[in-house]
Amino acid sequence: MLVPEVAAGAAGELDDLRAACRAAVAHLDPADVLIVVGADATTIRREPPFGGTLAPWGIDRRVGEPAEDPLPLSLLIGAWLLEDGHNRNVRYHSIAADAAPADCEALGRSLRHIGTDAALLVLGDGSACHGEKAPGYDDPRAEGFDAAVADALAKGDTAALRDLDPALAAELLAVGRAPWQVLAGAVDTPFGTTELLHHSAPYGVGYFVASWR
Repeated sequence: MLVPEVAAGAAGELDDLRAACRAAVAHLDPADVLIVVGADATTIRREPPFGGTLAPWGIDRRVGEPAEDPLPLSLLIGAWLLEDGHNRNVRYHSIAADAAPADCEALGRSLRHIGTDAALLVLGDGSACHGEKAPGYDDPRAEGFDAAVADALAKGDTAALRDLDPALAAELLAVGRAPWQVLAGAVDTPFGTTELLHHSAPYGVGYFVASWR
């Protein structure tokens, strides 16, 4: 729904969310290397060319370069966010959506060695169980789960991200759990500024936009 062509008539409802995404991405500009992390079926470093199409989601909107091995949706949205002039050294890593927290943290720690001037763009949804029209129907636990994630992202609280329960996240269809725990593993120094730029649940799915810098 972030991509206006896919959202179609509902695109205007998410303008604030897109603006927050643009602001967060702009904060990444000084970095020499940008690592994009998102959930998929397996954990793997993706190889170039990086790209794909949104045809499976209703419109033949191509993103990035033509690729025999297209990026999964999470990373494809990352590539879409970077289309406007972000021509740097970009790398893409998938983390298995059901990866154990220890494996997520291990991937995060490995990313620390890429360089001192590296940045992360982490893609992940909150719960998809906010209300009866949500993809996962209504689950009363969704609000508390997403509120805890929002608080952790606002404060840069890596301990709270590490403590997210994989089983509960899976039940709530919160695909962002694994990427957020990669983020927690990648962070070894405090940030000067951490802020939550957006938190909402349009169409029953939790969206967060945060910036740590």
